[in-house]
Order: sequence, then structure tokens, then C-alpha cells
Amino acid sequence: MERLSIRTGQQVQMVGVSRQVQEVCHKLGVTDGTLLLYVPHTTAGVLINEGYDPDVMRDLEMALQRAVPDHGGYRHGEGNSPAHIKSVVTGQQVLVPVEGGRLCLGQWQEIFFAEFDGPRNRTLWVSVVG
Repeated sequence: MERLSIRTGQQVQMVGVSRQVQEVCHKLGVTDGTLLLYVPHTTAGVLINEGYDPDVMRDLEMALQRAVPDHGGYRHGEGNSPAHIKSVVTGQQVLVPVEGGRLCLGQWQEIFFAEFDGPRNRTLWVSVVG
């Protein structure tokens, strides 16, 4: 297993990590198989979506903010309940197939690390499945 270090600079931020995951794929010598990407944090997530147009991620951030507002009468004492909820919505893991040593992503797809309680130093775990 490999660990990617990710530094976020904003409270909510989508960070494209496909290039770094591809580098890990080469480092691990994966030619055909599946990579598991896992976020070991309760206020962050990982997802795959369009990476070509940055407005897609801005729209996602805006929609999540509307669905899970900062002040919603939450009971959690740390004040970061919205971050916990958003991480549940996005999820903490994705599987990415690999063929011929390349990540099998669609033409416009990007892997994103989703920060909801930043800025922070975070970790994304990358593991070969099987």
C-alpha cells in the first residue's frame, strides 16, 4: 500500500489526484488489476467526476453547501458536522480499474480528493486489490 500526502488550502476543496495515483500505479508495478483509493478521515472523501471543466466541481461544492449548510442546528461539539455529513455523501473509497498500466478513466474523468474541513494535511491510501 502507498500513501499520498495531500495539502489542502481551503475549508472545502476538490483536489485532482489522478496524476499522483497513476504514478503510484507505476511504482507498484500494476499492469492489470484494480486500485482501491481510501480516505482514512471522517471529514474528507474521494470521488470520480468530470475534471475537464472546473465549474463541475464548483457546482458540486455549491450543491453540497445547499444540501448541508454550515449552520443546521447540528449537535456535534466540534462544529464540523457539515464536513462529516458531506464525507458520507461523497464516500471514502473508490475502485479504479487498471489496464496496460494505465488507470481506466473516461475521457473527462478525474479522481478528486474532497476536503470538507480544511485547510489540512491529509492522506489518501492507494492499495492493489487482489
